[in-house]
Amino acid sequence: VLMRGEEVVIASAKSLTTRQDLAIGVGGAVSAVLAQSGIDPAEVSMASLSTTLATNALVEGQGGRVALIYIGFRAQDLDKHGLTEALKGDPSIVLAGGHNHAGGEVAPLDEQALIGFLETHKDEVSGFAVAAQFATRNPAHEQRAVQLIAQMTGRPVSASHQLSAKLNGPKRALTALLNARLIGMIERLIGRAEDTLTGLGITAPMMVVRGDGALISSKQARERPIETILSGPAASIVGARWMTGAAHALVSDIGGTTTDVAILRDGRPAIDPAGARVGPYRTMVEAVAMRTTGLGGDSEVHFIGEGLKGGVTLGPRRVLPVSVISVDAPEIVHSALDAQLRATT
Repeated sequence: VLMRGEEVVIASAKSLTTRQDLAIGVGGAVSAVLAQSGIDPAEVSMASLSTTLATNALVEGQGGRVALIYIGFRAQDLDKHGLTEALKGDPSIVLAGGHNHAGGEVAPLDEQALIGFLETHKDEVSGFAVAAQFATRNPAHEQRAVQLIAQMTGRPVSASHQLSAKLNGPKRALTALLNARLIGMIERLIGRAEDTLTGLGITAPMMVVRGDGALISSKQARERPIETILSGPAASIVGARWMTGAAHALVSDIGGTTTDVAILRDGRPAIDPAGARVGPYRTMVEAVAMRTTGLGGDSEVHFIGEGLKGGVTLGPRRVLPVSVISVDAPEIVHSALDAQLRATT
């Protein structure tokens, strides 16, 4: 959409999602609005991107392989708070260290064990997540771990105290872990989108919609991609308010991968006080209060043919719809459908 001020929509366009490189689809839509409007790209003063990439990645269980460094907690916490499940076999280490609620050191950070762990895993992960006990009261051990990781691996690091100022170490650790997993994906999308805009002659700064509907710079989104979870639905709610003028409403956003339901109260999206929930994960990210279900227009249909029960289930994985394949390969799709029509079962 190309807008003048906050009132006038000059042009709008749609482009098919290009899963292999999302920026191609973005570029297609941007080119179309520029062509429709006849506006000089140099006149564009701000570009704003809303993306469902982070939400979809978490719902579908995608993202890079990462390592968790868990400081000052007990090993059984990993199982108890769902961290083992979220790690999905990725490496983790529980280290001595951490602080108490007043910010005093409980035990020195075990740097030797950390160095050994980094030597072993530095080449097999795309990033690291660090969470230390009471790091929001004293982040010294997280900061030292971040320093060592940067020196030894050069990989991106997500430190829990930079993502949330709230207590609840295991939940902060989960948020840092998911953030680390998303960094590579968001980095690629934003980098490619910025290159695409520059190629079209748009030199305006690019902003990204955060999960609470506010805008952040593309640099912040690259460092803290977790804040973009629910970015797409947050933009839909703000858009629903703008288009209808309704102060109180239930907004349902049905996309390709997920269906998201949220509430407008007094003209503002309700914020989830317990943190954004996406799929099985409850994070510490301030975002719109929303129920996200892994069911959308492209959800895979599973036919259960074995056993006595049978039936059909939907999602959460999305697949390419036959109608979209037929755009690129009509002869293959038509011959397959014709063969099915001729089949006896």
